[in-house]
Amino acid sequence: MPTSEPLRPSLQDAAEALGASLPPLLVRAERLASAISLGMHGRRKAGIGQSFWQFHHYRFGDPANAIDWRQSAKSEHLYVREREWEAAQSVWLWRDGSPSMRFSSGGDSKIDRASLLALALGVLLVRGGERIALFGEREAPANSRAAYRRIGYALGERAPADDAVPPERPLPRNAQFVWFGDFLAPLADIEAAMRRLNLQNAGGRLVHIIDPAEEDFPYAGRTRFEGTHGTDSHTLGRAESVAADYRTRFKAHREALTLLARKLGWAYMAHRTDRTPQTALVALYADLGGGHRMQN
Repeated sequence: MPTSEPLRPSLQDAAEALGASLPPLLVRAERLASAISLGMHGRRKAGIGQSFWQFHHYRFGDPANAIDWRQSAKSEHLYVREREWEAAQSVWLWRDGSPSMRFSSGGDSKIDRASLLALALGVLLVRGGERIALFGEREAPANSRAAYRRIGYALGERAPADDAVPPERPLPRNAQFVWFGDFLAPLADIEAAMRRLNLQNAGGRLVHIIDPAEEDFPYAGRTRFEGTHGTDSHTLGRAESVAADYRTRFKAHREALTLLARKLGWAYMAHRTDRTPQTALVALYADLGGGHRMQN
C-alpha cells in the first residue's frame, strides 16, 4: 500500500487563520459593508458634463459664471450649479481621537463606532471605484483593498492621535472630506478647521457620534461624574435635578453644529451608538453619491 502523506491544511483552515490575523475592526467593517445592498458603481460627482448633479453654496474660487441666479434668488445664499463627471475623486476620512471619544455607557464606545463607520464607508467607496485616504497619514488616495486595509490598521491597531479637530494639512482641490467625531471641542475650533478645508474647496460632511447617555442623561440619585482625562470629578447628590438643563444645553449644542454646517455648506448627520450602524452607513454613502442629503 502507498505510504500516506500528512494532510495539508484545508483552504478553509487557511482562510480562517488569515482572518484571525486581521484586526477585528477590519473584519467588522468588511462584514458591515457586505451587508449593505448598494449597487457597486462609481459615485456621481461634479465636473465637466451635461447632466445636472446638485447645487452647492458658492465658495471662494468658484467661477462667477457658474452661479445659478434663479436658485440663489430663493434664499439668502449664492448657489453654484454642478454637473456630473464620471472620473473618480478622492475621499478623505478623518476620525476624532480625543479622550472624550472613548466614552461608552454600554456597547460600542464612540471611537469604536466612528472607526467602524469610517472604515466600512471606505470599503464601500473602494468597491464603487473611488480613491480613499485617511487624512493625516502619508499614503496617497488609492482604490484598492490594500488602501482600506491600511486605514483599518491605522484606526484599529495603532494608538490614535488625540486631536479633536483635523490638523492643518493640504488637500487636493475638490476632494471630499468626511469628519467623524463627537464635536465636544470648542465650536470656534471646529469652525476654524471647517473654514480651512473650505479654502481648499473640499466638500465636507460632519458625522456626529453620540452616546445615548450623553443625549438622554438617564442618571438619578447620587452620581459621580469623571472628566475625560480622569483627573477631575464632580459628584451630584441628586443628578436628576440638573437633567432638564443638561438636555437643553446638549440640544442647543447639536443645533449649533447643524447651523454651522449649513452656513459653511457642509452636510451634517447625527448617529447614536445604540442605533444600528447599517442605517448610518447607507445614508452616508447615498449622500456621497449625490442622492438625498443626510438627515439629523
